[in-house]
Amino acid sequence: MAQNREHFGSRLGFILMTAGCAIGLGNVWRFPYIAGKYGGGLFVLLYLFFLLVLGFPVLMMELAVGRAGQSTFPGAFRKLQNPGTKYQWHLPVYLLFAGNLILLMFYTAITGWLVAYSSFYLTGRGGEVSAATFDTFLASPGQQSVFMLGSLLFTVLICMGGVQKTIEKSIKVMMGGLVILLGILVFHAVRLPGAGKGLRFFLCPDIAAFTPGLFLEAVHAAMAQAFFTLSLGIGSIAICGSYFDRKRSLPQEGFWIAALDTSVAFCSGLIIFPCCAAFNVNPAGGPPLIFITLPQVFKSMPGGFFWGALFFIFLSVAAISTLIAVFENLVAFGMDEFGWKRRKSCVVFGVALALLSMPCILGFNLWKNFQPFGAGSSVLDLEDFIVSDNLLPLGALYLSIFCLTKSGWGRDNLRTELNTGTGWKLPAWFVNVLRWYLPVLIFAIWLIGILKKFALI
Repeated sequence: MAQNREHFGSRLGFILMTAGCAIGLGNVWRFPYIAGKYGGGLFVLLYLFFLLVLGFPVLMMELAVGRAGQSTFPGAFRKLQNPGTKYQWHLPVYLLFAGNLILLMFYTAITGWLVAYSSFYLTGRGGEVSAATFDTFLASPGQQSVFMLGSLLFTVLICMGGVQKTIEKSIKVMMGGLVILLGILVFHAVRLPGAGKGLRFFLCPDIAAFTPGLFLEAVHAAMAQAFFTLSLGIGSIAICGSYFDRKRSLPQEGFWIAALDTSVAFCSGLIIFPCCAAFNVNPAGGPPLIFITLPQVFKSMPGGFFWGALFFIFLSVAAISTLIAVFENLVAFGMDEFGWKRRKSCVVFGVALALLSMPCILGFNLWKNFQPFGAGSSVLDLEDFIVSDNLLPLGALYLSIFCLTKSGWGRDNLRTELNTGTGWKLPAWFVNVLRWYLPVLIFAIWLIGILKKFALI
């Protein structure tokens, strides 16, 4: 049986915790990388458009389900589903909710990489970082495990203290530090010689550079980024809603969460594009950009060790804030579904993740011959494919159908929950419009992504 529900101590804590769940590598690395690949300024405009028509509505739905259900995803669906329907809406949600566990199976490893690079710079070894450093690090399961376990242990200890006592307080500190680091890095990056070229690429759309085929690719990439950047569809955001009181309406809070998430992504572009332009680096360089290319850029900068340390600390803080928020979802699941005490739930899922994170680490060394998607792919690619390409979009599709149909929760109940409390109110027509395009658009994103993944289009 579920125990008494904890709640955030402040509105700011709720906004920062939810934004912390959304803010991660999708904002600080993937967004600039995808923007670089698809023309900079034009991609940014497309991304903002789809964030408004796709990401924001699903964000509000997930917050509403969490707050109304006062539970994690499966329990909320079980409580809110229409009692007159024979279909058990909550049963498939257990599979979708498992996406939180699979996400952390590789996110803990990546966080460990970032913490490791932060330690290289903080201990004065930044000058030794080279292209071979990353390959050597990946080849060592021992080194990876140490930093992964350190990041995971920190996360477990924070969550063990409870929502108000440690989680909310630590998130406030980390998000405050994140904003300060962002400001310092942006101020430095835009003043580099040659930074103007990178800023123009990032901020000024150039439609003439696009062929029809590339434009369609950019549209799909923008839709996917607007959706994935908020980590929607597996209940990561719903848990934050379940800890929020009913004094404030959700549209206004959702706006601030989406705005903070987008601002971090935008500022990341203001850091990476000027740096790349100043040192003639391709910003569409993919995964090597952070761990191989940019460290060489820092070497070329005056005070590069200092800027490198700030950059990787910034990335580490963003990643750890996501770890805490998503891990809390698992902890709450153990408490809600099995009646565990918080400490027990933290230990059980902490130990489970310590073991389940090993395949991702071993995929770069002892298990490197396992290449699920062909040469160059790894266990991480498989885990990311399960979550990002399938569970996130399908979960959002299922959530939207549940919220917009009478046999599920229903549009009237959704709108009532969204508008409860002081703040912005959504008109009835807005919720009605969603049913005509939202499920179709989400399904299209998932289908196109799968067809592109297997080179069928």
